[in-house]
Amino acid sequence: MSTSIRTATLPLTGPYDLREVALMGFGHRDESSFDGVMRLAFCTDALDTQVGVEVRQTEGALALTVHGDGDLGAISAQVARVVSADQDGDAWSAVCAADPVLTRVHAEAPGFRPSNFHSPYEAAVWATLSARRSRRQGIGLRQRLSLAHGAAFELAGRTEAALPLPHQLLALDAVPGLPADRIPRLHAIARAAQESLLDVARLTAMDPAEAMADVQRLPGIGPFYSALIVIRACGLTDVLSTQEDHSRAAVQSLYGLDHTPSDDELARISEAWRPFRTWAAVSLRAVGSRLSPPADG
Repeated sequence: MSTSIRTATLPLTGPYDLREVALMGFGHRDESSFDGVMRLAFCTDALDTQVGVEVRQTEGALALTVHGDGDLGAISAQVARVVSADQDGDAWSAVCAADPVLTRVHAEAPGFRPSNFHSPYEAAVWATLSARRSRRQGIGLRQRLSLAHGAAFELAGRTEAALPLPHQLLALDAVPGLPADRIPRLHAIARAAQESLLDVARLTAMDPAEAMADVQRLPGIGPFYSALIVIRACGLTDVLSTQEDHSRAAVQSLYGLDHTPSDDELARISEAWRPFRTWAAVSLRAVGSRLSPPADG
């Protein structure tokens, strides 16, 4: 599609490595290589258009090449949230330096930061598409849906497609490869988005537990997916999710526990991670797997 092209810059504080963010593998993202460009195609937070963005790292900043219309400042802020460039990296480094396990993880990948969903709307759609199927199958289904009914962008020599906007999703009565009973779920998500119930500002103004309970009113959204929608789509940095078994296993391994930690143990250990409990849990899982467990427990 023919679009306008604009540029913007996101300043960075503290260590940052775009390669680590791009290759993290989260949600529908599953890149196996990095050529210096992180390619994003998404519905804007305003849900009025789709855009494609090429993200490149320069000295102390991220350079954005934005394909498409919409408020450039809002789009830039959304990208910053998606790639965790909207937080103080020096403060994160200080938290890591105060915890022996996080010190090891941070030293392994100083520039690692979580990659997040594009928006709560997109996270909810992903939850519906990926439920009860392999992640790879979910990725393929999302790509086909986006190419057929969303918007495609040519980003640094590669085609990336953004999901349909809510009104486009409501117009669909079938999606090849998706069970028929999922269509009403997608329509419910689209209507909730149109009614501003999935706005980032609305969800972040609520207590995280209250927000997660709120999005569970959507059909097919349980505790696990509600945590992804609220925590990992709104870019919250300091919420400890107990819904992620892989993070729990990483804590057991890296902190040398001889048992699976309970919720209370997780809460106690994570006190040292404030105000970056989300980032710490994600880092332990994503980067901690590169480390050996402590030899002495």
